[in-house]
Amino acid sequence: MKDTITERCAARGLRMTEQRRIIAAVLEEADDHPDVDELHLRASACDPRISLATVYRTVKLFEENGILEKVDFGDGRARYEDAERAHHDHLIDITTGDVIEFVDPEIEALQERIAAKLGYRLTGHKMELYGVPLKKDGE
Repeated sequence: MKDTITERCAARGLRMTEQRRIIAAVLEEADDHPDVDELHLRASACDPRISLATVYRTVKLFEENGILEKVDFGDGRARYEDAERAHHDHLIDITTGDVIEFVDPEIEALQERIAAKLGYRLTGHKMELYGVPLKKDGE
């Protein structure tokens, strides 16, 4: 990723208020996939004047401008990640809600082969796997 979320907002001509800067900084620091409520909790820890409505409006603005990507892991919560992060897929633990990011070259190559076999060139994809942990011996 070349630029920060804040820098990409500026490059797209978005007006960056102090509250938007805080929300952008929270997103830049996130190593998970926060929903709006979690973003609000983190942002309001920096500035208690940031309202939930401000977070909703900011997330929508960032998403409309290709800065954030909405992801849905089937739990009814829209979550967000930086739209310019390196490609990765997700494995979602349906018992805990934990999201594991991974990249597997074999899966990537298989997807390319399948598309070619069907007469297509892939321009992108998303893959989300859902599962439960395997039981360990003795459990």
